[in-house]
Amino acid sequence: MQTHSITILGPLSTMDLTLPLYGYRVPAGFPSPAQDHIEERISLDHLLEIQAPHTYLVRAHGDSMIGSGIYDGDLLVVDRSADAVQGDVIIAAINGEPVVKRLGRVGETLAPLSDNPLYQPRLILEGDDLEVWGIVRCSLWIHRVHS
Repeated sequence: MQTHSITILGPLSTMDLTLPLYGYRVPAGFPSPAQDHIEERISLDHLLEIQAPHTYLVRAHGDSMIGSGIYDGDLLVVDRSADAVQGDVIIAAINGEPVVKRLGRVGETLAPLSDNPLYQPRLILEGDDLEVWGIVRCSLWIHRVHS
């Protein structure tokens, strides 16, 4: 059974770059004529809640978080300045091994949980070390796989 790990890509910095946001909603069904009306300009820093230098990127590996919409190869935007609370998707190290999990409960104990029913909860036992490295603000799913 495959585990779900991460590859740390590095910190993000603010860019002060804005992109056009068109007022037209693109249908995912039948095509409709496009409208060239820019409603506003939006900053990716604002949209992705980038709090430089406290935000960094990691790449997810594995399938244990598919219930959260996190798939193998996705980029995760992680905020290390926010405190993790139950229900957050977190980047953590369990005995030094980096993982992405949902912070939940098993009985009275906080535990890093998978969002895939194929995986059993990973309980933190006496002697185990759990260190939260940040919370996942969002994931970026790359649709085009070929350059």
